[in-house]
Amino acid sequence: MNLKNSKLTKLLTKPITVGPNSTLVKVRESLLKNKVKRVVVIDKKNPIAIITEKDIAKKIYELGNKPIKSVIAKSFKPKKLFTLTRENTVKECARMMKKHRISVVIILNDDKTLGGIVTKTDLVKIFLTKGSESLKVSQVMKKNLVTASPSDPILHIESLLLKYGISRVVIKRNQKPVGIITFRDFVPAKIPQWIAESADPKEVQEYKFKKGLEEGHANQMSYLFPFHATDIMASKPITVEADKEIRAAITLMIKHDVSGLPVVKNSKLVGIITKSDIVGVLAS
Repeated sequence: MNLKNSKLTKLLTKPITVGPNSTLVKVRESLLKNKVKRVVVIDKKNPIAIITEKDIAKKIYELGNKPIKSVIAKSFKPKKLFTLTRENTVKECARMMKKHRISVVIILNDDKTLGGIVTKTDLVKIFLTKGSESLKVSQVMKKNLVTASPSDPILHIESLLLKYGISRVVIKRNQKPVGIITFRDFVPAKIPQWIAESADPKEVQEYKFKKGLEEGHANQMSYLFPFHATDIMASKPITVEADKEIRAAITLMIKHDVSGLPVVKNSKLVGIITKSDIVGVLAS
């Protein structure tokens, strides 16, 4: 059977779930303990929301001086949940993800209870193991990518991420990729209250240097003006050759737990390939 026409039954991932009255601290603990990017909020076995690490950070910034213990899962502004059933196909799932620019689809049982989830990573992995299409990276990659220079101010980098609605900016020097910056690479304006309350001093220090500045807070970051891309970028990025098959790119993404790779030809930057691009192949 063609992979695109395969049912979603074998792709289901059992999500980590929390109840509607779970505190924000408990939600965060679930994310960290289980090393996942999202939890599903369920009420009487029915999914009512999805909460990500980014959602938690945004909520913290909104809190101001309000006590963190007052925040519970059901108080998060619910996003629209995109759902399918086990009988839907890989192609239908990929099309939904592509159309709505989402990374997870909830799978419902016949009684509308939570049956599981399918993520972009799930689709990418099934393409790697079951896909029959032979495509080169150059056929799938985006050629028009957003780049910056190592000397560019980091607030300029953030403006690029926001303006173009992208997840990463490739830093290049002499047409060669030398780094990548995402929101997670930004230095935060302050240590959020939830870190101060629940973390040891070592974790606080790690947060200062590793966690991300959330969108919309650039105006509060005047002290960041002296910093440049080279100060925070992840250097020596993992790259893939344009003439390689996309399975090589998928293997690198999974191995290094990244969602996108700069594409090079003769060491020169020529594009970028992401999990979304792979999903796009499945959606076609």
